[in-house]
Amino acid sequence: MSERTVEVKHLFVSPGHNYYGRHGKGSESHEIVDRDEIELVAGRGVTGDRFFDYKQDYKGQVTLFDDATVSAVRQVFDLPELSAAAFRRNVVTNGVELNDLIGKTFDLGEVVLSGSEEARPCYWMDEACAPGVEEFLKGRGGLRCRIVRGGVLRKGEMTLKTKNNDDL
Repeated sequence: MSERTVEVKHLFVSPGHNYYGRHGKGSESHEIVDRDEIELVAGRGVTGDRFFDYKQDYKGQVTLFDDATVSAVRQVFDLPELSAAAFRRNVVTNGVELNDLIGKTFDLGEVVLSGSEEARPCYWMDEACAPGVEEFLKGRGGLRCRIVRGGVLRKGEMTLKTKNNDDL
C-alpha cells in the first residue's frame, strides 16, 4: 500500500448542468457552491450534485481536479482571477498526480474511490475559461471516479492510500 498526504482545496457541488448534455442548446448558469465538506454516497455520487443518481455504475460519480492545473491555466491564459469552479469538477486537490490513479482503488480520508478514467475536457472549457483551454487540458482534465465506500470529505490535509504497492 502506498500512502501520501494530499490537500483538498475545494469541494464543489452544483444542482444543475451548465454544459453537460447542452450541445446545440447553449450553456446554462447553475450555481456551483464551494463547500467545507461534501457527502459521498457509494454507487450514487455527491449529495446535492447534478450527477447524483445519474445512472447505475456511473464512472463519474465524483470528479477530482489538480490545483496545479488550475494555476497553470491562470498563468498560461493570463487569467489570474479564474475560479477553480470554472472547471466543474467536485474535488480540487494538491499533492497527487491524478492520472496515476486511473485504474486504482484508493482511500481519500474516510472514503474509498476507484479511478475510472481521465475527466476529458470538452469544447465547453473554451467558453467557461478561455479559447484554447480545452486543448491545453488534454491529458490533465482531472479524474472521474466511482465511489466504493461513501463518507464525508472535508477541506484540508488528509491521507491518500492506494490499494496496491504502486508509488504515486
